[in-house]
Amino acid sequence: MISASDFRNGMTVEIDGNVMQIIEFQHVKPGKGAAFVRTKMKNVVNGGVVETSFRPQEKFPQARIDRKDMQYLYSDGDLFNFMDTETYDQVALNSETVGDSLKFVKENEMVKVCSYNGSVYAIEPPLFVELEITDTEPGFKGDTATGANKPAIVESGAKVAVPLFVNNGDKIKIDTRTGEYLSRV
Repeated sequence: MISASDFRNGMTVEIDGNVMQIIEFQHVKPGKGAAFVRTKMKNVVNGGVVETSFRPQEKFPQARIDRKDMQYLYSDGDLFNFMDTETYDQVALNSETVGDSLKFVKENEMVKVCSYNGSVYAIEPPLFVELEITDTEPGFKGDTATGANKPAIVESGAKVAVPLFVNNGDKIKIDTRTGEYLSRV
């Protein structure tokens, strides 16, 4: 059991049957009245964000989230197939569970599969990926002074804004959290 006064960013707790991850917390001690903990929490199953306050003495059970490294194999229509590289067990997840978390992930790449009580609720791609540009317009000489970007499609099918000097066939590094171009490889 974790008391509200022990909350930290990223911690997961079970509140009213929901698994909540703490995004932000703040201990507030007003001049008059009792202290309280103001929190901003995200429901890890459906993604909803809630702001609530708790008394510091309130206790909640800590939610055990399992993060397992698995290899993304392929997509088969509406299903995405993953394999545990230790036991070779395969898991098929629907597109609702996966969401858009695989838009920068190629086949045979490693991802983290997050589950709570045996049911998978999210896929965490690697933080940075290196992908090849498959389609982009050529940049024109003299256009680089403005720091402008152009749209490009990478080998996973996702659209990324890249600088004008990037061409077809170039490998680039992308931050999967924001979808931003970082550098050429």
